[in-house]
Amino acid sequence: MLHMRCDFFSEALQLSTSMTVLLPQRTGAAQIGMGGAVREQGTPVLYLLHGLSDDDTIWMRRTSIERYVSELGLAVVMPQVHRSYYTDMAHDGGRYWTFVAEELPELVGSSFAVSTRREDTFVAGLSMGGYGALKLALRHPDRFAAAGSLSGALDVVAMKRAGQRPELIGNVWGDDGPEGTGDDLLALLERADPATLPALWTSCGTGDALVEHQRTFVGAARTRGIDVTAEEHPGEHRWDYWDTHIQRLLAWLPLDDDRRAGHA
Repeated sequence: MLHMRCDFFSEALQLSTSMTVLLPQRTGAAQIGMGGAVREQGTPVLYLLHGLSDDDTIWMRRTSIERYVSELGLAVVMPQVHRSYYTDMAHDGGRYWTFVAEELPELVGSSFAVSTRREDTFVAGLSMGGYGALKLALRHPDRFAAAGSLSGALDVVAMKRAGQRPELIGNVWGDDGPEGTGDDLLALLERADPATLPALWTSCGTGDALVEHQRTFVGAARTRGIDVTAEEHPGEHRWDYWDTHIQRLLAWLPLDDDRRAGHA
């Protein structure tokens, strides 16, 4: 695999930021599309999102994600979004939803030899990143074939009602909060057309307080006739859980058999 930490200027954020990228290593000019190199049809890509206290390097530092994807012919893009909840923040922050939903995929598609087809594009994340992944899937179902959440903070309205992290929630969503908006996953489920959605997958440890978020999300989805592959296993809000279960997510992704055999 090619492993890169890319620093660049974001127009949406109006600041310099970074992303960590893994690309399948192949010979020839078509591997990396920067600088006008010849492009192939494109490599499937997983956008892998970090949690509240992390950054774009965390998946590489705390899991064996490079080893897990090395035989899949799968690129992995891990962006930096700080403590934004993948949202255009109300106060003291930036336009992180615009960055991750609009600017980032355009930059990745123009810079690397990855596919931009829906059937080749996936998104997943942990905790805050699980929320971000499912928000991307529900708001842009035409872009993703599959989306997954590990220990996701999937009910941000409940967080506000419970008075959790009030300063953070105020910075992200302002005084009115996310309820009923495009940042409320349960409201997005109510508006969604089940026939258009990507495949959805969730996993959470039974010892994790966020398992109740997952249960609420999955129950609301199934009430709407939206299928979700939902897993619960012994575990807490810890990296040993995520390192184990990111492997289950990768096995679930709808990659073709040739790629899984390492014939990318």
